[in-house]
Amino acid sequence: MRETPEELNELQALLDASLSRSTTHLRSIITERTLSADQLTQILTGMCTLALSTVTAKGEPRISGVDGHFLHGKWYFGTARSAAKARHLAARPAASVAHMRGEDLGVFTHGTVEILNPEDGEPAEDWPDLLAYFKDFYGEDAFDWDNDVVYYRLHPHWTTVYASDVAKLAGK
Repeated sequence: MRETPEELNELQALLDASLSRSTTHLRSIITERTLSADQLTQILTGMCTLALSTVTAKGEPRISGVDGHFLHGKWYFGTARSAAKARHLAARPAASVAHMRGEDLGVFTHGTVEILNPEDGEPAEDWPDLLAYFKDFYGEDAFDWDNDVVYYRLHPHWTTVYASDVAKLAGK
């Protein structure tokens, strides 16, 4: 777990607010089957496969898979700088991601991406620490980190979690 107490409080507030703004139907499904921020950060470790949704210039939805990392209460993911999703996100930074583990767990997030290592511009302040994490995870020589890959932080405005067996997932 890499989250500070403040980040956990922020994530919990987001989870609570998102659930309260959800439809009656969604609340009826997940109200008793959700996780706390603390539980979620203990479960979402390492690399989690995400379904990433972007939008084309014509307003058409596109979905693709990316490696997701849940760090500091937010999703981080990368792709090739030449990928269609990178062009979509550069022009239209709104995105949605879903991480699902069969019928046991679903984490759904909507938000806006921040480019962490822009090709022409200053990287995010915490990019050196994040880059060290990614290099440790994938290997120092996995990519030309300056030219081949672009990384994003998804700033969520809505996140909800479905857990089929809260006690089992939370390790109780």
